Amino acid sequence: MKAGFVSLIGRPNAGKSTLLNRLVGTKLAIVSDKPQTTRTRILGVRNYPDAQVVFLDTPGIHRPLHRMNVRMVDAALDTIPEVDVLGLVVDVTEAPGQGDRFVLDLVKNVTSPVFLILNKIDLIRKSRLLPIMQQYSERGSFAGIVPVSAGTGDNVDRLERALIDRLPEGEPRYPADYLTDQPERFFASEIVREKLLQFTHAEIPFSSAVVVDRFEEPGSEKGLLKLYCTIVVERESQKPIVVGRGGEMIKRIGIAAREDLERFFDTRVFLDLHVRVKSEWREDDGVLKDIGL
Repeated sequence: MKAGFVSLIGRPNAGKSTLLNRLVGTKLAIVSDKPQTTRTRILGVRNYPDAQVVFLDTPGIHRPLHRMNVRMVDAALDTIPEVDVLGLVVDVTEAPGQGDRFVLDLVKNVTSPVFLILNKIDLIRKSRLLPIMQQYSERGSFAGIVPVSAGTGDNVDRLERALIDRLPEGEPRYPADYLTDQPERFFASEIVREKLLQFTHAEIPFSSAVVVDRFEEPGSEKGLLKLYCTIVVERESQKPIVVGRGGEMIKRIGIAAREDLERFFDTRVFLDLHVRVKSEWREDDGVLKDIGL
């Protein structure tokens, strides 16, 4: 029996969250086409016939400009010395830049096996893949270079076997029915935030957060889960964008979020959304604690 921890690290928007969801077989991390979507470490457990793998999705490693971003990057870096295997996820549709070189330097002296995961291969011509693999092989020493598409699932089974082969032998770290260590409130806020990212302008995602003010469990098996959430933005000019004309935008966010919440929690959901302006909230310890940072 193999058992151990695998951390997925890399630059923002490399597809780490999509890969985590694919690997564990359920949606634990929200996804968006906007960078820095993941703000904290997300643990997901996958049981195989011969192994238990504890996958860690981490925030994208970037140059932090706020206290929030510093904690995001720290959440990723802290996993590097603690896990049995590292998966460095790279977006093959983007040319390597200074940020990629920084991440490659971070893992140069890591003692645990490091796999280079070339993601989004479905978005490039096959003829480009071999030169990309050669380019990265000259920049570091890897336990393996595995091209995958987290979106389509292409070659993910090969990645799973490669990771399992390098895990240590041992007993499972978690019970067979264990999936994640994140609380239900976390998933509630993330589902709302995913819809906020989906429907609002580019200026909103980086300067917004979702705080769960009240989480009221259903009173019976077929009861109603009541969620009261606040969308926090930094500037007064952002509030009308989130609310929309006549409340149209926040209603749209709420309807889409409620549908996903009902699927996730498998119960009827009442969702109440409000918008609050708090300048410089990304530097505020209280707000950061509320969103898990």
